[in-house]
Amino acid sequence: MALTEKLRPITVQEYLEGEKRSDIRHEYVAGAVYAMAGASGLHNLIALGVATALRSHLRGKPCHVFMSDMKVRVDDAFYYPDLVVVCGDIDPGAYYQTTPTLIVEILSESTEARDRLEKRLAYQRFEGLREYILIAQDKVRVEVYRRIEDGWQLEILSYGDRVRFTSIGFEAPIEQLYEDVLGYTGGRQPR
Repeated sequence: MALTEKLRPITVQEYLEGEKRSDIRHEYVAGAVYAMAGASGLHNLIALGVATALRSHLRGKPCHVFMSDMKVRVDDAFYYPDLVVVCGDIDPGAYYQTTPTLIVEILSESTEARDRLEKRLAYQRFEGLREYILIAQDKVRVEVYRRIEDGWQLEILSYGDRVRFTSIGFEAPIEQLYEDVLGYTGGRQPR
């Protein structure tokens, strides 16, 4: 006969202390901890391309680009977005941010449903969040959820379009975000 043991929820403090010592990143939601899987090469190339473009654009401005090792805290949850932009004052020693302006997630088969629903709804509770960006890695497609006066507006972009992140004044051809990926496909759109 198999025995099951009910695990008790952990506290926020226990989670934060554990993350400082862990070699594996974990997300935390309402006392439960979820291990993060590694990312594909495509995922990393896209994330680095976006981070580089945003960092270059924001140089000299009071905004900071953080990559996947920076957590965001919303209520009783901690997530690791692929990229987060925080404008304004930050604590450089902090292990998480609470005032994101823009959040980017690179979609994968294993994370897409969670990025589209759970994380989108959680992130949209940040008062200062102006845009939530979903970037596909299996095709050239960027979805921009933009805060408007009475809710959120979705803009879907694809090959040949210009990407605009109005919260930080960024605009570029969508291909710039996929630069290294498109290079591996001979300049054609990824499958």
